[in-house]
Amino acid sequence: MSAGGTGQAEADRGETGGVRTALAGLTTRGRSFLAAGIAAAICAYVLGQSDLLRVGLLLAALPLICATVVYRTRYRVAATRRLAPARVPAGSEARVHLRMDNVSRLPTGLLMLQDRVPYVLGPRPRFVLDRVEPGGHREVSYRVRSDLRGRYPLGPLQLRLTDPFGMCELTRSFSTFDTLTVVPRVEPLAPVRFSGEAKGYGDGRQRSLALAGEDDVIPRGYRYGDDLRRVHWRSTARYGELMVRREEQPRRSRCTVLLDTRSGAYEGAGPDSAFEWAVSGAASVLLHMLERGFSVRLLTDSGSVVPGEGTDGFAGAGQETAEAAGLLMDTLAVIDHSDGAGLSRAYDMLRGGNEGLLVAFLGDLDEEQAATVARMSRRSGGAVAFVLDPVTWGREASDVTRPDDRHPDRLRLLCEAGWTALGVPRGAALNGLWQQADRERSGLAAVSGEAAR
Repeated sequence: MSAGGTGQAEADRGETGGVRTALAGLTTRGRSFLAAGIAAAICAYVLGQSDLLRVGLLLAALPLICATVVYRTRYRVAATRRLAPARVPAGSEARVHLRMDNVSRLPTGLLMLQDRVPYVLGPRPRFVLDRVEPGGHREVSYRVRSDLRGRYPLGPLQLRLTDPFGMCELTRSFSTFDTLTVVPRVEPLAPVRFSGEAKGYGDGRQRSLALAGEDDVIPRGYRYGDDLRRVHWRSTARYGELMVRREEQPRRSRCTVLLDTRSGAYEGAGPDSAFEWAVSGAASVLLHMLERGFSVRLLTDSGSVVPGEGTDGFAGAGQETAEAAGLLMDTLAVIDHSDGAGLSRAYDMLRGGNEGLLVAFLGDLDEEQAATVARMSRRSGGAVAFVLDPVTWGREASDVTRPDDRHPDRLRLLCEAGWTALGVPRGAALNGLWQQADRERSGLAAVSGEAAR
């Protein structure tokens, strides 16, 4: 949960004050009473009826008195908004808690609250609060839900003051607002090895010395329990105290997730579109690999990465892992189609042979783009591609599938280049494809081992 903004509003004279502001707040009932009073007064003057004149003056005076009372009411209230949670997956609900505090010495009258929310989150919530005693407070809450990713502002909160007769309503707005972040859906993935790729800190992990050579080893002071075989005698003689070589440092395995965001690579729109499936898949793989101890990196076709990402991607443990996951999900929450036509920038961003595992979510590929993707496998320790067919995804499920020879040809080209490439049919579950990719890579590794013997 995150604390929302706090603000104060005062129903006082106002900067724009005056009669015009008060009259502008008259409701339909108040305007009708005022018009009826004026009409009765005119008729009384024409007909010479004094009793009718008194009725007309009463009808006209009532809404004017109510407007004056509401306009001159001095309510000082403070509002606090709290989101639980502030980051929610698409299709899930978040609850917004509102608290109104009366910070004045006078009780309030009837208060009407209205919070501004985007239409994609649901209807605009409205609440009616009874009299709030001095120093008292009232709490209300409402739920919001969106099937679309994005960052949505909540607020500012509006306070509507009204009189007991419903003749006049005036609105006071708070200045603060909060932001609800709707992130992509994340699908749990099974733990797989992809034919021997090292885990983050598990079996088969890679290790390296602090620096490359024996003469370049950075020593440290001797600590009780250190193995005497690691004493660095040259440094001991130089510093005049017992120095030992640093322990070998574990090297995190790396995983780069490539997300194709080209607008021409996907057809259709909405929460069930091919592009949204790719974004959700990228989020699932990033969080899965981050939880397993990998250094993860998000890369798009335009060559952009997540702001704040280090040279080796995001890595951490405990709270650092949670913060890295939050940054990645915030980035994917607002990611959109790019205007690019190719994947060459992403290829240039890949370091030769240092990317570790490369997982790509790709849309439609022409011959040139498929060749570029094929070359990417040489710059990674292992490459897995999930290729979505926009022709299939852009059609209704009831439509007859139209044969498309280009899509299987692209998959065959990637497989020949060393990729484990899988086609993604409409409505496919990522976890099933994830395990299928592992089985195919394990099968290829077994075949390669037998051929080598």
